[in-house]
Amino acid sequence: MTVASGDRASDLSVTDHSVTNHSVTDHSVTDRSVTDRSVTDLGVTFAALADPTRRAILTRLAAGEATVNELAEPFALTQQAISKHIKVLEQAGLVSRSRVAQARPCRLEQTSLEVAGDWIARHRQLWHERYDRLDDHLAGLQGGRDGAAGETAT
Repeated sequence: MTVASGDRASDLSVTDHSVTNHSVTDHSVTDRSVTDRSVTDLGVTFAALADPTRRAILTRLAAGEATVNELAEPFALTQQAISKHIKVLEQAGLVSRSRVAQARPCRLEQTSLEVAGDWIARHRQLWHERYDRLDDHLAGLQGGRDGAAGETAT
């Protein structure tokens, strides 16, 4: 993905749990590699959560363990399709499977959800602070106009 802003263009590529940022500024090229598993894991988590079927599966698993057959019951999907959804959830660390005799029940793994929730909470707080500063700035501008308008009216 290439993002251009002003005289700067950035190219982000994500591969194997590493993010590489190539940026071009004033005709000089800098290459900065960030190996941060949490950044890509978070992306995988949000990608898994993007699908409504997978979110419904997680909602069901919040009530307790279930087999693939049990998870497939409410959907008009094949067991194979549900298994693919479960595999995506497993890769995101949202679901784990164990072996109990012949059955392989799925269970919700809350750690990945908590990491995503923490990220959302941090960014929500950041944006609230920024909106508060913007409100203060706009109020200051509005106050300045009101004062200026009052002075010219007299």
